[in-house]
Amino acid sequence: MERFAYCPTGISNFKAKNQWQVRSSNPQSGNIIFFDWDGDSVSDHVGIVEKVENEVVYTIEGNSGDRIARRMYKKDSPYIMGYIPI
Repeated sequence: MERFAYCPTGISNFKAKNQWQVRSSNPQSGNIIFFDWDGDSVSDHVGIVEKVENEVVYTIEGNSGDRIARRMYKKDSPYIMGYIPI
């Protein structure tokens, strides 16, 4: 997988390779998930999809409250921008 330090750059690179999956797609365990916290259409954060159950996406994220943390979001959360399959 290609490395990136800035989320929007990562998204642009994955889109150029037709690897980008929009929020309404069906994420799988291991997918990279991108977030937009402030609703400006610019990704602010990235994590890994741990699993998806009952329309809830469970993630593992670094730099989440200054630690690595498990989080969960409704699949249709406005914070989720999209996914990269791995």
